[in-house]
Amino acid sequence: MLSKLIPLLLLTSTLTLLAGCVGSSEPLTDIETTMEAEVQKGINAIPTPTVTTTPTTTATPTPRPMATTTSTPSPVTTDTPLPSTSTPTPGLTPVQGIRLERVFPKLDLQRLTNLAQPDYGQSHIFVTEQPGQIHVFSDNPETTHTEVFLDIRDRVSESGNEEGLLGLAFDTKYSTNGHFYVYYSASSPRRSVLSRFSVDQRDPNTADLSSETIILEIPQPYQNHNGGQIAFGPDGYLYIGLGDGGLGGDPMGNAQNISTLLGTILRIDVRSVSENKNYGIPIDNPFVGINGAREEIWAYGLRNPWRFSFDATTGLLWAGDVGQQKWEEIDIVEKGLNYGWNIMEGGHCFSPANNCDTTNLELPVAEFAHTEGCSITGGYVYRGDKIPWLLGTYVYGDYCSGKIWGLHYDGDSIIEHSMLLDSNLSITSFGQGLDGKLYVLSRNSGIYRILPKIVPNY
Repeated sequence: MLSKLIPLLLLTSTLTLLAGCVGSSEPLTDIETTMEAEVQKGINAIPTPTVTTTPTTTATPTPRPMATTTSTPSPVTTDTPLPSTSTPTPGLTPVQGIRLERVFPKLDLQRLTNLAQPDYGQSHIFVTEQPGQIHVFSDNPETTHTEVFLDIRDRVSESGNEEGLLGLAFDTKYSTNGHFYVYYSASSPRRSVLSRFSVDQRDPNTADLSSETIILEIPQPYQNHNGGQIAFGPDGYLYIGLGDGGLGGDPMGNAQNISTLLGTILRIDVRSVSENKNYGIPIDNPFVGINGAREEIWAYGLRNPWRFSFDATTGLLWAGDVGQQKWEEIDIVEKGLNYGWNIMEGGHCFSPANNCDTTNLELPVAEFAHTEGCSITGGYVYRGDKIPWLLGTYVYGDYCSGKIWGLHYDGDSIIEHSMLLDSNLSITSFGQGLDGKLYVLSRNSGIYRILPKIVPNY
C-alpha cells in the first residue's frame, strides 16, 4: 500500500502565529494521557526492570494476516528512514492556511480529552474532562453553562498524568437505545476500564449513573501509555486503542506479543456476548482461531495510539502513535498488521538501533521529528463543506508545540503534506461535528474551530 509514497523530506518552513486565535501553552510536567512526560524527564535512561510475570502462553504472530499487499520491506542497516514515510515539507501544498476561532468562550472547561456530537435529534455537544466528568451543552456560541451529563470521578484514577477519563463513544443507535461507552483508568489494581452507560430516560442531558456495565478491564503495569481512544467503525464494531503498558521502551515486550491486549487496537462487538464476556468477537478478526492469541486484536505493534478516527468517506482508520526518543508517526491501521514498535520508532530502527529487521512490519504513512514536536495528537479527515480546499485532508497536531499539519492521501500515496498553523495550544484532542466541522481541544484554553484563513461570505 505504501510503496509509492514520496521520499522523506525535512520540514523547514514555519507559519506566522495568527493573532488572537490561540491560548497559552501548558507545562509538559502537567500532562494528560499520551502527553509524553518521559521525553522531557529522561525516562528513556531508566534501566529495563526485571519482569517476573510473563504470559504462560505466547502466541506466534502470523505475518500480516489477510494483508492486501505482498511487498516486504528490506531490513535497514542504519537509523535512516525508508522512502515510504512522509514528513511535512514546504514543497507540498495545501498552500492556504487555516485559523482557529475560540468557540463557546463563556464556558470554563479544563483538561479536555474528547468532544463528541451524537446524532440523536438535538444540537448538543458532549466533552470529557480528564478527572471523570462528561459535560453537555448547546451548540450555540453564546452558551453560558454546561450540564454534567455523567460524573464518575469516584471511580476514575488520576494517580498518573496519563490516566483519567480518556475515551467516549456514542452507540450508533444512541437515538433509540441511549447507550454510550467510556474508557477510563481505575486503581487497586491499576487497570483500564471500558464501560457502557445509558442515558436517563427522564432527562436526555443526564446519564443514569447506576446503569454502568463493565464491558472489558485491562490490567495496566504502569501509569503511562494508556491509549484510550474508542470509536465505532463503519462496520458497527467498537475499536479501542491501547498503549504498550508504559514506562519506556516497552520493557515487557507487549507491543510485539499478541498474547496481550496492550500495544494494540482492538475490535469487538458490544451488542453480543460470548464465552462469559460482555462482548462478542467478530469472526473475521485477524487472530481468531490462532493458539494463544487474543482474538480481540485488530492490529498491533503500537506504542501509544493517541487519537484515531475513521474517514467518513473512505472508511480508512487513521491513528497517531506517540513516539519515544525521536519520531512521532501516523498510521493507516489495517487488519492484522504489525506497526513495528518497539523494533521501529516511526520509519527508523529503535531496538536494535541499527540493522533491525523490518520484515512484515507496516511502516507509517507520515512522521515528524522531535525537533518539530514531542507528542502527536491524531485528528480527522476533513469532510465538511465550508473549506473546499481542505476536503479530504487529514488534519493532526502536536501537544507540545501546538503545530497543526495537514496531509492528503489519494489511496496510493501522500500528495500533500505541510504545516497549516502554529497555534501555541496544548492540543489534547480533535473533534468532528455532525456537519463536518473540525474542533481543536486545548488542555486548559478552551475549544477552537478550524476555519479558512480568509473568511468567505457564507
